[in-house]
Amino acid sequence: MASIPSSSRFIEYTLLGFLNERPMHGYDIYRELHQPDGIGVVWRITRSQLYALLVKLEEQGYVTVSLEPQENRPTRRIFHLTQAGSAAFASWVAAPVERPRDIRLEFLIKLYFARREGAEAVFQLVRAQRMRCLEWLTNYSARAEACRATCPFEWLVWQFRIGQVEAQLKWLERCIPRPDDEATASTV
Repeated sequence: MASIPSSSRFIEYTLLGFLNERPMHGYDIYRELHQPDGIGVVWRITRSQLYALLVKLEEQGYVTVSLEPQENRPTRRIFHLTQAGSAAFASWVAAPVERPRDIRLEFLIKLYFARREGAEAVFQLVRAQRMRCLEWLTNYSARAEACRATCPFEWLVWQFRIGQVEAQLKWLERCIPRPDDEATASTV
């Protein structure tokens, strides 16, 4: 089975995430993607892109399709997550992102689905991401120190990246569910 390519993986995993909750037809997924209090705040996708990705996921064995006849309308295609699709989604949603720039889109999508799973899933995801951020911070600090005296511009670049990771760590603290947030997190 082919793996989901890295360039668009979070979009495809997003589709798997909705199908992980229940079988859906394409337009239901499209509506979910454009909810203003959900993923629609993070990014948008066109219907043609959505349907092309669903076909691709079907070809890769992550989803299957059943047909639902409708009176006076075309037959509706209902997408179902396969066991491989479910396993791929579960693995993806629990793992931290690999690069700081991926927090802006991919991590937010993971956080969205983790919140739908509950406080424990959010806690585990945030904990894993914080650990990754601390690794980045250690690496960036060492690189900044190594060039401090010889490459002042490079040192400034590393200082900028350090500042970004520090801000991400601070923001991740806000993502950790509190006991009074549990009811809210499970409904979002």
